[in-house]
Amino acid sequence: MKILYTIADLQPESGGPSRSVSALAAAVGNLGNEAEVLAMQYTSGSNAPMVPPGPVKTTLVPNPGRQKFRCPPAFKSALSRTLLLAPRSLLLHDNGLWLPTNHAAAVVCGELKLPRIVSPRGMLTQWALRHKGWKKRLAWQVYQRRDLQSAQVLHATSQQEAREFRELGLTQPIAVIPNGVTLSPEVRESEVGSQEAEVRTILFLGRIHPIKGLMNLVAAWAAIQKSEVGSQKSEASGPARWRVIVAGGDENGHLAEVKAEIKKQKLENSFEFAGEVADEAKWDLYRNADLFVLPTHSENFGIVIAEALACGVPVITTRGTPWEDLTTHHCGWWVEIGTEPLAGALNEAMKLPDEERRAMGLRGRKLVEENYSWSSAAKKMVAVYQWMLESGPKPEWVV
Repeated sequence: MKILYTIADLQPESGGPSRSVSALAAAVGNLGNEAEVLAMQYTSGSNAPMVPPGPVKTTLVPNPGRQKFRCPPAFKSALSRTLLLAPRSLLLHDNGLWLPTNHAAAVVCGELKLPRIVSPRGMLTQWALRHKGWKKRLAWQVYQRRDLQSAQVLHATSQQEAREFRELGLTQPIAVIPNGVTLSPEVRESEVGSQEAEVRTILFLGRIHPIKGLMNLVAAWAAIQKSEVGSQKSEASGPARWRVIVAGGDENGHLAEVKAEIKKQKLENSFEFAGEVADEAKWDLYRNADLFVLPTHSENFGIVIAEALACGVPVITTRGTPWEDLTTHHCGWWVEIGTEPLAGALNEAMKLPDEERRAMGLRGRKLVEENYSWSSAAKKMVAVYQWMLESGPKPEWVV
């Protein structure tokens, strides 16, 4: 069986899909299948693309100037050539929405009458649909609805995302398979919590983009500072001082807006900015954090939550993510979107003794080890592929 994965690009700065598609392709390839990835490469990118490891062929089509809204003829040619030369047991797994590469995948598969599964990767959430809404409403009417309806199967990373598909009137089968998380042995064996006795760290890691809710984090931190708890010297927390580290690349100038709000609130001494971080530096940040916060407006999965938990760090996030597991497994806080709920969770978390936060983190690590491995995700996805090719039964995770 051969699977061709298509995605706009594999650049780290493009966010979670670049990592998750690369990891899924590698895990599927490791199960003995022929996996190939086709993506564009932006010659202006400052980081190397996240080429899948292992037995995965990767084809990168040059696209000068990082033009996401232009699909080079070379991409469609490479797509058609790959599909025409592939064996009969072939399907295409397209990732993302709204871009010309996604439309090209739908058109070519339709012309060749090949099975196609689509992973929207969070691009059909209500927040995502409202962002640049008029453009998406136009695209929905012109081609995007039709392209999605022509896919044999849709892939959702949570039941919440699957419900969003149905609310948009999409009726085909949906495979509900969460993403996995990849960890090195050093990360699995690491100790939890920062090493500085008098300083505790709250970490945010992700794109610096309005969807991530950083302005709510700044507002919540300002509210905490103005409260009596803001002194952070309760009996539970002792004399410890807290800081917030924000790591990730800027997108569309939002970093300047966040820094301006921090300055306006006179919080410069509480926030540190680490910029974009490579994998080794990323794991160091997780290992040295006492709390992880993702105050996002919307996520289809939230791979950074799984990574933080896997490193033994308790998490605070919003109900814009599908992470109810944080409360059911007692490893974090799953709160409503907004400043007040976020401030309340931060206050509660900071007042806990270090030992209790570490215990929460260890429960989170166990949750990820048992439920969120790429090997498990790949096995489920391969079962879906086999069913689509009529060589296996319908999996129970297809709804």
